[in-house]
Parts: sequence; C-alpha cells; structure tokens
Amino acid sequence: MTLPQLYGVLLAGGLVLLAGIAAARAAGRLGLPSLLLFLALGVLLGEDGFGIQFDNAALAQTLGASALAVILVEGGLSTRWSDVRRMLAPAGLLATLGVVVSVLVTAAGVHYLLGLDWRLALLLAAIVSSTDAAAVFSVLRGMPLPRRLAGLVEAESGFNDAPTVILVLVFSMSGDLPGAVTIGGQMVYQIAVGVLFGLVFGWGGAWALRYVALPASGLYPLATLGLGIIAFAAAGAAGASGIVAAYLSGIILGNAVLPHRAATRSFAEGAAWLAQIGLFVMLGLLVSPSELPSAVLPALGAGLILLLIARPVSVAACLVWFRIPWRAQAFISWAGLRGAVPIVLTTFPIVADVPGAWQVLNIVFVLVAVFTLIQGPTLPFVARRLGFAEDDQAQQIGIESAPLDALGAELLTVTVPPGSRLHGVEVSELRLPPPSAIGLIVRDRATFVPAPDTRLREGDELLIVTTVATRDATERRLRAVSRGGRLARWYGDDGDTDHTPDGTRDPAARGEDQGDDRGGKDRRGGDDRKGRPRRGRNRRDRHGTGDHEGDRGEIRGVINSDHVRPRLLTRLPRRATPTPGGHPPPSDDIAADVALTTRGRRKHARPKPPCPEEPGRDTGALWEAPHT
Repeated sequence: MTLPQLYGVLLAGGLVLLAGIAAARAAGRLGLPSLLLFLALGVLLGEDGFGIQFDNAALAQTLGASALAVILVEGGLSTRWSDVRRMLAPAGLLATLGVVVSVLVTAAGVHYLLGLDWRLALLLAAIVSSTDAAAVFSVLRGMPLPRRLAGLVEAESGFNDAPTVILVLVFSMSGDLPGAVTIGGQMVYQIAVGVLFGLVFGWGGAWALRYVALPASGLYPLATLGLGIIAFAAAGAAGASGIVAAYLSGIILGNAVLPHRAATRSFAEGAAWLAQIGLFVMLGLLVSPSELPSAVLPALGAGLILLLIARPVSVAACLVWFRIPWRAQAFISWAGLRGAVPIVLTTFPIVADVPGAWQVLNIVFVLVAVFTLIQGPTLPFVARRLGFAEDDQAQQIGIESAPLDALGAELLTVTVPPGSRLHGVEVSELRLPPPSAIGLIVRDRATFVPAPDTRLREGDELLIVTTVATRDATERRLRAVSRGGRLARWYGDDGDTDHTPDGTRDPAARGEDQGDDRGGKDRRGGDDRKGRPRRGRNRRDRHGTGDHEGDRGEIRGVINSDHVRPRLLTRLPRRATPTPGGHPPPSDDIAADVALTTRGRRKHARPKPPCPEEPGRDTGALWEAPHT
C-alpha cells in the first residue's frame, strides 16, 4: 500500500467513524438502538449504495470475534458485582439450558411452519437463540430498572454466547451430528475452562495493577483492557470459551480497587463504541440488499416463533426454580435482544461451505433488524406496564473527577416525577445518610446549589454525591420519602422495594418473610425471641453504621423509625398530630424527638424493637420496582 492509498483509507475510515458517531447521536434522540443505524450505514456503503464490495466471510468472522472480545470486556468492566452476584445461578441456567430449549422449540417451529430441513432449521435456531451483549448493554443501561433484574439480563447475554457458538459449530459440520453426550461434554469443558481463565487473569491482573506502579496514568486503562483481551485469546487457544473468559475477567477487574478506575472505564467504553461501529458497519457491508426481500417472510416467521414461543418457554423453564415473579420473567423474555452476535455466527456456516448458508445470513440480518426495531424502543413501555421502571429510580452516571474516584464516590441522578411526595420536601428533611448530599438541582433548565431549606418540586433533577458504602441506604431513603413523604420512617417505610405505595409491605413478599418473623427473631442476632433489643456493646443500628459506644456515651442511630413496627404506631396516637398544648408532630427521624442522656438512656419513650424483616433478602419482593 502506497502512502497516498493509506491516506485515502484513513480518510474513509475517519469519515465512517464520524458518521457512526452522528448515527449514535441520532439514535439516542429517536429512541432507537444505535446498532440499527450502524447496520443501515453499512448497507448504504455497500454494493447497492456507494458500491463498496465486501463478501469475505472469513475476514468478517475474524474481525467480528475481535470486536466482540472488546465489547464483552467493556461490559464486564461496567458491570457491578453486587448486581449479578445473586443472579449467577439463574443467569447460568438461562445461558445453558435456556439456549438448548430455545434452539429446540425454534427449530421445530421453523421446520414445520417454514419447511426448512432439520439441519438448516437447527442451524438457524442456534444462531438466533443467543441474546446480544452489545445490544443489551446499550439499551438496558439507559433505563431505570431494578439493578438485579438488569444484572440478570446482562449476565445472561454475557455468558450465553459460549453454548451458542458450540451448537453453531456442531451444526455447521459435515457428516453425521455428534451425540448429545458429546455436545454436553464440550459445553461443560468450554464454559468451565473459560471461567478458569477469566478468574486467573482477572484476579492476577487486579493484584498486579494494585502493586505495580506504572509510569503514566494512561497505561492503566491499556493494561486493564489488555488483560481482558489476553484472557479471551488464551481461553480460545486452549479450546475453551474466550467469550466467558473475557466477560468474567472484565467483571473482576471492574470491581477491584484499582488506580484510575474511572479513566479505565471511560477508555474501555470508547473502545467498545469503536468496536460496535466497525462491527455493525462491516456486517451491513456483508449483505446484499437486493437479496433481502426474499428473506422477509421467513425472518418474520422465525422471529415470531422465537419471540412469542421459544423465548418465554425457555425463560419459564429456567427461572421457575428461583421463585422469580412472572412479571420479571415476562420482561426478561421481551428483553432478549439480538444484534451483532447472530450475524457474526452466520459467518461460521458460510466459511464451512454449508448449503444454504447465505440464505441463513439474509434471514438472520432481516430478523435482527426488524425485531430489534420492535423490542428495543418498546422496552421502556413494557417495563413501565410491568411496574419496573420509575422516574425516581436513581441512575448511575459516569464520573471523571480523580478526587471522587479516590474517595470511592458515585454520582446519582434522580428525577422527581409528578405525584411524588418528594414534592415540597426540604433538602434538610431528606436526611440522606452521611456523607451523601445533593450537590446540584436542575429546575426549569436552570441549575443551582440547594440550601438546607430548599424545597423540591416536581420535575426537579437531583445530582447526588454518595459513596459505595452508603449508596443503597441513600436509594432506600429516597424511595421511602417518595412514597411516604417526610414522615416516611414514622409510618414504617424504610425504602425497601417490597412496599406498596401506601407504605405497607406487599402481601406476597410478606408471606415469604413470615418464616423469618417467627418469634421476632432477627437473623443477625440483634433481637431476642420477643423482638426486644438485646443489651450489650456490640448492637448495630439499622443502617449498619455501628456508631454505638457501648452503654456509656451517646447512642447514635439506634432510636429511629426503622426500629418501629407499623402495628406499634397505634400506641402513639397523640404523637401523630399536634397536641392541644401546641406540641409539634414528630419529625421524620424519631431520634430527633427523643431526649438522650449522656449514659445512653432515653427519656419519655419506650424502646421500639427493630423490624425483623431484612431489606436485603433475596426474595421475589426484590424484583418490585419503587413506587411513587
């Protein structure tokens, strides 16, 4: 390649990159998944558009696998371990058994309804059975969903590519198909060894980055991304799943305490966007638009079978064992987005010279484009109808400030929706757990720093600075005030997601918690069998701050409304309304209304036993969205 030719290639590449960035901006404004516009850009540049000829399936397979590695490493780096930790079992079952069930159901439907032979039907079903990590990450992370629900869908999309690749390779082989035992053993080997490589490079890389001082801060993002790529390549060289290794190593590195974490995530996000733009544009170049009309009807038929039958059946078969509510299962079924992975997988049978492979490519391309256009924009509507998306759900945003990163701080944004009881509450009455604080309020397109007596209004956007340790308590407090107003704690609402709008617990959740409420026994050992607080120096408060100094000195954080059961409120009827003597009603924090002695005894009030329910229990109630 001569120098002038290199200049031409770089110019074309830069223009395509800028066009992709503009397409991402337009997709955000239109509420469409960006991958659709990237694919359209590739088709526009192709043989029926600007005339660029590209039909090298082997090169597309190589470049597609490389781009997927970068996308999966970035997805792992931006995944919070606390969101997926308890969801690993259901996500793993969805990524294995769910894929098998989806393939069988889809293949049967395609064979009998569309008339494809069994070999081609199984190949098509295996290709489209995998959810796409890039599509899922880009759509779900812009929605205010319960973190565990989003974590489950994201973890499934990160792990289910490995079994899908195995099935596609098996069905692309010539000759007789291997037995089910052979296929199952191959799946177990690839996933197990891929997990091993992910753990080794994740933990080993985190240890090395903590104790090896690099000469420049910009090297830390490169080293982190490089470790994920090495995990992908090493696992692939060992015949295991590089996809699992890349995603798992990214999760470990992203949740480790490493220098310059914010800069690392920003760099990985930029690399992932570059990989997505290049991948989808290349896949758009690979297809011939003149051949797509004949694939529309088969694609619609296969997509409907997958969306309305195969995906719900596979989700129900896998999640019924985990007591996950049907509403969450319905959302997970609808959130099974397809994207680059199915189109990349179509290159495997093309490279293997499977008869009808180019027809499969056209069907998969139309299926991905049409059903991404259907599912992606409607996901927020489905989430709202199922009760999962709320405007006042806190959303994490990126931070770049080094001091915040050093403190382990996070930035949250909260919007006060219409009808929320946050309206009219003063900033000081929120009583966010320290050191959380509202740093900025956006109101009527104007920003200002709130004072303690600033009242919140509907439509306000709050910028909240919090820490990793207090983020959950901050979100619970915001949910409680949004439902019950400034007296939320007085009415027994501690901000758990299993409360109904009136502050009481969901009956289904209450039924599941009854097993832990027998005899008032707190599972942490803080109460006796009658629900009374135990005496001693090591009692912890409801927020887990542990600010107790034994029986001497001031007790902080013990006497608050989290320790009051709703049924005990009937014993204090005169405290709920102003008395004839002019005494004001109780404030939101009971501790502010109770005088404490210097030796830890309080006056004029009886101790209230803490509520025995654990807000962090992994029950079906945790799938409830916050109510306004």
